[in-house]
Amino acid sequence: MTRWSTRWPRHSAPLVGVLAGILSAVAAGVPSYWGDEAASVLSAQRSVPSLMGLLGRIDAVHGAYYLFLHEWIRLVGTSEAAVRLPSAVAIGVAAAGVVVLGSRLLGPAIGVLAGLVFAVLPIVTHMGIEARSYAFAIAAAVWLSVWLHELVRRRESRWWAWALFAVGFAAGVYLFLYLALLAPVHLAIVLGARASRPVVVRWLAASVGAAVLAAPIVLIAMSQREQIAFLARRDYATADAVLVEQWFGSAWALAVAAWCVIAIAVATAAFARAGRSTRFGVVVAVVWMAVPTAVLLAGDAWLTPLYNRRYVAFCAPAVALLIAAGLRALGGYAARLAARPILLRTVPLVGLGLVVALAAPAYLAQRGPYGKDGGSDLRQTADVIAAHAVAGDAIVFDRTVKPSQRPRLALNLYPDKFARVDDIELVKPLGARTALWDKVAPLPEVVSRVLAYQRVWAVESGADAPDVAALRVLGYRVERTIPVHRTMIYELVKEQP
Repeated sequence: MTRWSTRWPRHSAPLVGVLAGILSAVAAGVPSYWGDEAASVLSAQRSVPSLMGLLGRIDAVHGAYYLFLHEWIRLVGTSEAAVRLPSAVAIGVAAAGVVVLGSRLLGPAIGVLAGLVFAVLPIVTHMGIEARSYAFAIAAAVWLSVWLHELVRRRESRWWAWALFAVGFAAGVYLFLYLALLAPVHLAIVLGARASRPVVVRWLAASVGAAVLAAPIVLIAMSQREQIAFLARRDYATADAVLVEQWFGSAWALAVAAWCVIAIAVATAAFARAGRSTRFGVVVAVVWMAVPTAVLLAGDAWLTPLYNRRYVAFCAPAVALLIAAGLRALGGYAARLAARPILLRTVPLVGLGLVVALAAPAYLAQRGPYGKDGGSDLRQTADVIAAHAVAGDAIVFDRTVKPSQRPRLALNLYPDKFARVDDIELVKPLGARTALWDKVAPLPEVVSRVLAYQRVWAVESGADAPDVAALRVLGYRVERTIPVHRTMIYELVKEQP
């Protein structure tokens, strides 16, 4: 290998990382927050004792991220762009890692190409503007794998070096529980690199040590497993979710093209005259892409609900590696068939351009004002109330939809915009509870409070507006209806006797 080919990925990794981070950060402040992000922001805004109380009851698996975000928002505030920025940075770090890992497993050219493919995958650009821990988990997965590969490559025998790796792996599990599913990927790295017996023994010891260190969060997560019981009611484990949405969002054309290229990469490694290093890299990527998903689907079928397409976002680097390997293989075939060596480079670049073009619609949709959760409009709802409500008005919120879509989250996330209205349904604010959300009373239980107001704003989740019907019975008429996006806001005024 020439000095140029050795140094190229080392110099390219930071550049690809910066590019990926910028690409993810673009328009990060445009989409409104949605329910899961509300859980992050509202939890992080608590005092540390209140947050610890919450984590003791629910969401302990997100505790490390919430603690980080607690300090971050103290510095930068709670605007969407500011809170999502760390995720974009994490994607940049992950993209640099993909270049490094891909260069070591599959060669410098594939490594750089994989980093660029990774940067535009819809799942990656989505997580790059998500105020959750998924982008951090992706970065941790990549660099833990780079770390392990380096230990194996150097035939590291010092126990302290493996102890550090064990601590790092355990820390990754505290960051995101499902990173424990990297263990089969790391096994593939150790076996594929033909590690010596002492190295294998040390890796096994480090894995056991990591499991012991991570045991507390695993046990707590098991005790809180009811928080993901909703998965059983959502039917997330579908063929569309696994084959398309999990990596490619709504970009069906990209999914079809990507799976074809991935098949070429696998077939080339399995049947063509590929070098051993290429086979090694492809095997690692296939295990990384497939095994965590298979484990979660098996758990769904036989144990308890586990699968959600967001939970396997940390496997996106493997998808990028396989797409890059497939594009490189196509370039090789084209170069040999046409007897034009330049095609070895131009075909992968054309393929990269096609990936970018097919991913572009998903990228733009993610960064629209209603780009989250199928159309979350919490900020826009808050803007309407701020523009039209006056001091002395009351407000009520629909409670008939799932908690992550309840319009009341607009008040929690943007309280300044609701400063002029009275929250008559509030019983106990979330900061005083060991629960994610406020405790509120249904409208029929606060009738005496309602009747003290001449004007009431009803924020409803759609055309079906149960609060409006109840207010009409109490003698209010609809003065105005303001559609937002998926939310309807009703201004109701008490009829004069």
